[in-house]
Amino acid sequence: MKFGDIRLKANFYVFDIHRYNTINKQGACNAPRFLQTKKRMIRIGIFILAFLCTAVVQGQQLYFPPKTGTSWDTLSPTRLGWCNDSLESLHRFLESKGTKSFIVLKDGKIVVERYYGTFTRDSAWYWASAGKTLTAFLAGLAQEEGKLRITDTSARYLGKGWSSLTATQEAAINVRHHLTMSTGLDDAVADDDCTLPSCLTYKAAPGTRWAYHNAPYTLMEKIVENAVGVTYNQFTTSRLKVPTGMTGQWMKIGYNNVYFSTARSMARFGLLMLNNGVWNADTVMRDRNYFRDMINTSQSINRSYGYLWWLNGKASHMLPTVQFVFNGSMIPAAPADMYAALGKNDQKLYVIPSQNMVVVRMGNAAGNVQLAASSFDNELWTRISKLSCLSQSVEEKAAYAGLRIFGNPAGNILRGSSLEAGKLDVFDALGRLLMQEQIPAGNWAFDTQRWPAGWNFVRFESESGQQVRVPICIQRD
Repeated sequence: MKFGDIRLKANFYVFDIHRYNTINKQGACNAPRFLQTKKRMIRIGIFILAFLCTAVVQGQQLYFPPKTGTSWDTLSPTRLGWCNDSLESLHRFLESKGTKSFIVLKDGKIVVERYYGTFTRDSAWYWASAGKTLTAFLAGLAQEEGKLRITDTSARYLGKGWSSLTATQEAAINVRHHLTMSTGLDDAVADDDCTLPSCLTYKAAPGTRWAYHNAPYTLMEKIVENAVGVTYNQFTTSRLKVPTGMTGQWMKIGYNNVYFSTARSMARFGLLMLNNGVWNADTVMRDRNYFRDMINTSQSINRSYGYLWWLNGKASHMLPTVQFVFNGSMIPAAPADMYAALGKNDQKLYVIPSQNMVVVRMGNAAGNVQLAASSFDNELWTRISKLSCLSQSVEEKAAYAGLRIFGNPAGNILRGSSLEAGKLDVFDALGRLLMQEQIPAGNWAFDTQRWPAGWNFVRFESESGQQVRVPICIQRD
């Protein structure tokens, strides 16, 4: 089953639990119908309590690190219900795939930050085509300042004769076509990075053909630079780096202009995007319409492409170098609302609004070298979706029959017993860890007054490795 499908079902169940708790505060904690069988209880353990399948409460306040220094608040993976074994397995996988840095932000705080080999927090790496998204953002800022209009013809900023097209053909290409990879220029030339007029030849009318073509994108940078009247690095620094604390620099490599920075700087840009162009109290991009258009389908040919951003969860998608429309989501294992900056050799910046989450991966190619999306994306998200201890079915281990709960619903004290010693974890309905204790064999009791009223979940693993999950209802007077 697709992860996106699981997430939607999880949201349904989470809503149902909240609704049930709200209307039943004064009554008995009778189990909702879908909790009344063991099999359905197992599904709840999978669908509701897996971290990446839980809905983030909208309006959750984001944390923003200081613009200077290395201070950045953290959030323990155990607070999200992540299993250490699963997390270490993910790190081994990332290391085996040539990863140099990996960061996960939740609500703006660092949950995971890992560097591999000799790479460190201060090491810079190239974004490759993931840097195209910086250009999309900067173009929006230039338009917001009245120095650029994306509906203008490209020749207004590049001058006439920037291509080998006829004057009429060239005049039909506007700035927006560069942002959406729909200029109609031929991407089958000998060097599709080449920005010389001789390399820019006619293939189709602009807006009628989508093709991932580097040269028209590189010219987009020149369009912005000519529009604002300062160098591209200067405009990036004043409009993006200063407001957010990002570091980095554009460097010319052949025809291409490539951005280099630390992984944390990429994470800062992801956090800015997650908060809709606002850094803490500083609104970096005020044009709401442009921001919305940037991360939504920009044309009808490749529905998984915005303004230089890749979009997940669409009905179809296209990929670089091929003129074929694939059915389904680009990264099926990832959340459907995710949008991404994707670069050659698996440079990744994922933004997931529904989870208040940002993920960064920098490094060498993870296997099959691709310009944007690769099989690594889906493989990575399959592993991320399994990080939660509660995303695993109890059928993965022998179900433990020796746990007893005395009184369910419970009041201010939860009492029970176990035939074996083991580890007992308690999670709320959104998968957040409330308590983690080693308990001896025999009777035990815990104060529940700091736990939320309503449905919570106990997970117990015995010393012999058997496991069981039990829904419990905390009822207040």
